[in-house]
Amino acid sequence: MARAAAARIRLLGLALLALPGAAWPGERGRSQRTGDTSPYVLVLGIAQDGGLPQAGCDRECCRKAWADPRRARRVACLAIVDPLTPGRWLIDATPDFKDQLRALNAIAPMPEAPGLGGIFLTHAHVGHYAGLMHLGREALGAHGVRVHVMPRMQAFLSANGPWDLLVRLGNIELAPMREDVPVALGPRVRVTPFLVPHRDEYSETVGFRIDGPGRAVAYVPDIDKWETWGRRLEDLVAGVDAAYLDGTFYAEGEIPGRSLTEVPHPLIVETVRRLASLPPEERDKVRFTHLNHTNPALQDGSPAARAIREAGFRVAEQGERFPLD
Repeated sequence: MARAAAARIRLLGLALLALPGAAWPGERGRSQRTGDTSPYVLVLGIAQDGGLPQAGCDRECCRKAWADPRRARRVACLAIVDPLTPGRWLIDATPDFKDQLRALNAIAPMPEAPGLGGIFLTHAHVGHYAGLMHLGREALGAHGVRVHVMPRMQAFLSANGPWDLLVRLGNIELAPMREDVPVALGPRVRVTPFLVPHRDEYSETVGFRIDGPGRAVAYVPDIDKWETWGRRLEDLVAGVDAAYLDGTFYAEGEIPGRSLTEVPHPLIVETVRRLASLPPEERDKVRFTHLNHTNPALQDGSPAARAIREAGFRVAEQGERFPLD
């Protein structure tokens, strides 16, 4: 079964590589350098679950992206690449799965290895697992793709359609995870889930710590508020070399007519204020991701984007890579 999965996804990767313009608008990545065997994290998307532009939106933020595809941004997703290990891994399967797989194959081609070594899911909100549909028989028809899940997420996918059909047909193989227990991706990279508070209607929510041979990355695309977490944000940042953090909304009043208490997230201005006293080298680790289409920090050169940079922080960029050695 594993060989069949490798063959199917390898063929898909080769087909995608043959397509012209395999990266998408807004992609700033580049192909893996010949002979470079360093593992790294690759940013495949930075937008909130609905992407940019978002369905039904004709506000200025989305009008610009409809008119100019270079302004489009895919849904938040990370890839983990280790050129010495067969396969690449995704954190979350987003609605933009097919475009992100295409970009991954263009930036980090591995024609002699499986296209995907597995997928790690953070939680059961649509922007983070809906892309699994592309693995079904209506699309890729994959075999035995390992999907790493926490207990409630495993129960949800196993008991609810259409996801249970992926399990029953063997398109995916659910691989249980436990809080704070590392999952080894070969000898050089490991991924460790940790629980975070969020709107857990169908599953628990986790962030991930990704450890390589010499550097570590934290990924927390969704959390209610830092103050409701049983861990200190400052400790998370201090313990890694880069921290991709929930930047869904920049400030209050971003969605007219709706209270942000319905969809709690730490505002970027709150996170910046909380971490403002850290040394410059600590603030420089923080990269905001999972930005809502309304978030002004998504717009290059906006006052919000400038304020983040001037405070010593960053907005993650689609296509950026962070080395793990």
